[in-house]
Amino acid sequence: MSDQQSGQQPEPPKPGGPKPEGPTPDVPKPAVSKPEVSGAEVSGDEVSETGVAGPEVAPRAPVSAGEAAPGRAKAGSASARTPAPTVPPQSAGPEVPKVPAYLQAPPPPDVWQRRAQHQPSGLLSRLRPPAPPAIDAATLWSVLATALLSALLLGDGLGINILVVAVPAALAAYFAARGARRRLRPWTAVWAVGGLALLAVPALRDAGWPVFLAVVSALALGSLALHGSRSWPGVLLGSVGLVPSIAAGVRWGWHGVRARADDSRGRVRTAVRTSVVAVVLLVVFGTLFASADAAFADLLGSLTPDVSVGDSPWRVFLFVLGLAGALAAAHSAAAPVRWDRITVRPGKARSRAEWALPLIVLNLLFAAFIALQLAVLLGGYDKVLEETGLTPSEYARQGFWQLLWATVLTLLVIALALRWAPRGGPRDRTLVRGVLGVLCVLTLVVVASALRRMDLYVDAFGLTRLRISVAAVELWLGVVLVLILAAGVFGARMLPRAVAVSAAAGVLAFGLLSPDGLIAEQNVQRYQSDRTIDIQYLKGLSADAVPALDELPEPLRSCALRNFQRDFAVEDTPWYASSWGEREARDVLEKHPLREVGADCYGVGREADERDGYEEEDSYDPY
Repeated sequence: MSDQQSGQQPEPPKPGGPKPEGPTPDVPKPAVSKPEVSGAEVSGDEVSETGVAGPEVAPRAPVSAGEAAPGRAKAGSASARTPAPTVPPQSAGPEVPKVPAYLQAPPPPDVWQRRAQHQPSGLLSRLRPPAPPAIDAATLWSVLATALLSALLLGDGLGINILVVAVPAALAAYFAARGARRRLRPWTAVWAVGGLALLAVPALRDAGWPVFLAVVSALALGSLALHGSRSWPGVLLGSVGLVPSIAAGVRWGWHGVRARADDSRGRVRTAVRTSVVAVVLLVVFGTLFASADAAFADLLGSLTPDVSVGDSPWRVFLFVLGLAGALAAAHSAAAPVRWDRITVRPGKARSRAEWALPLIVLNLLFAAFIALQLAVLLGGYDKVLEETGLTPSEYARQGFWQLLWATVLTLLVIALALRWAPRGGPRDRTLVRGVLGVLCVLTLVVVASALRRMDLYVDAFGLTRLRISVAAVELWLGVVLVLILAAGVFGARMLPRAVAVSAAAGVLAFGLLSPDGLIAEQNVQRYQSDRTIDIQYLKGLSADAVPALDELPEPLRSCALRNFQRDFAVEDTPWYASSWGEREARDVLEKHPLREVGADCYGVGREADERDGYEEEDSYDPY
């Protein structure tokens, strides 16, 4: 019986199944669900050829013999012999079709990991140091000692205290480098010893400007000792390399303190109790002994830092500064930034004629200028001054600054010439060495001429701070030119570090020679040679000038030293914040008391001289 005769509606075809072609009794129609496929294999995860997941296929009910067509009877009997497919429990509900894998968006972690894997290595990744090992106890105690000494000693001024503070900071860097298994190299020892030697300048000199130069140079050498740089970018950037390590050093120290506090809470409590008991005993018995003997009270007062509540914010700032600086030094010692990995590519090599012709013309110009300067250096001023109509002091003043800039620009020309120099073979190297060597030699003559002009100017007008400073810079530029000449002969591998050593040695020598003392001594000698003296300027010098000013006759001596005596009476600087120059000045004033001159000091040292007449003609004086 057909479906229409039985009154039943025809069953709609299943999605993905074959369409019925009509009741053909001789041709059996395949069932929608294949008996060979188990129920576990036919599920909502099955994907059709179009890529869209099809719905779950339910098994059809068996057809009875009376309702089945003759052609379907065999198929029904054949399927009856096949085991029925396993059907999942219907109570679980239909499974939701899943999106194909190629249509799913990758999860965010995979995206970031993929980007990190394919990210090109940049400059920071090449310079970034590996993570240092955990900070050890010796480093932590050295850092804490640096912070405490900074808060207690640095608030009253600079003297030997800065050298005392630098010792535990250096020990912190040493312990951190030892924990990271870094070895001490010869150049590291050179930078470290040089930095400590520069910190001796504040202990010896009272003048603030050479002390500032010495402290800055000491920090630069300490940074070079920690980073171990040797190239030009490494030496230049390594001298300020402590700055990027401040934040990393603070984090590193904080993690180390937290880890040790969690592991040793009992020992921390014991150390705190011991420290508190020791402090209480020192305060109690120290107070009793100080009240019992005045000499012991004075000794204890001179040794104890003067700490008051009013300057507590300043002390807190110094504590934080010392803590951060010591942690930055220790972190740099354990994991230094590799500044030497910064490379500067050489410029495009030029041909011999294109490169050498401008430099040869410059050498000829230098030679023409030096031909005239040789007469000046040998003492032939009369002819030159007769032609120019200038006095010796005016002639000297007009040329010094120009020659100084000429020296600086010559060094820049040499650097650019080496960048674009021909590099074809031995002949090119010989040409480069010959042309630049001649330029360096001629520039040295220019340096000698500039220093000679400054000597004439100082002899006419006296020595001042600016004059001695620019003369020292010009002298150092001459040393750099000599080093460049040596690098052309022996190789330029050591040139960056040699220039840095020469700069540090110049700053150290400048501080040890006591520039304020030299200024006062030269002006006193001029006065003793029947020349005038500027007392108003000399009164503004530091205590380093007191021994030289003590040689002046009265009333000039008392007028020049009156301000120093007033400052010493008001200030009570602790021993660790005073310099050897200040203590020497105090001894001089105690041995030779000043006279009461009163109004006699007004107008002293203001007599008309060559400088006064010169300033009336031209008020511009760069010195």
